[in-house]
Amino acid sequence: VQLQACGGGLVQAGGSLRLSCAAYGRTFSRQTIGWFRQAPGKEREFVAAIFRSGSNTYYADSVKGRFTISLNNAKNTVSLLMNSLRPEDTAVYYCAADPSIILSALRTPQSYGYWGQGTLVTVSS
Repeated sequence: VQLQACGGGLVQAGGSLRLSCAAYGRTFSRQTIGWFRQAPGKEREFVAAIFRSGSNTYYADSVKGRFTISLNNAKNTVSLLMNSLRPEDTAVYYCAADPSIILSALRTPQSYGYWGQGTLVTVSS
């Protein structure tokens, strides 16, 4: 499966952005889909995930209550709605997917076999 992420940009602190990730080659059905981010000089970190295309969603503590991940099966896309953005949210955001992840591993980047190219989010203060 090929993933393509888009929607990044420059936004002021307190603003909102919606990232989108589209899958090509196969559907998101029964896959775990995650969003990760990587700031300059830092390791890639978990942001949010949907486990096995179901209703269970998971978030990093740093974004809980501000970000929302959602799956649109009809369009085969996953969105990440980001509200109340902070300068520390500045990073390249990546979507990732894999059909074989166990629940305990969904926050680990190495668990995902398929990655999009990343989209840059810059939050100015």
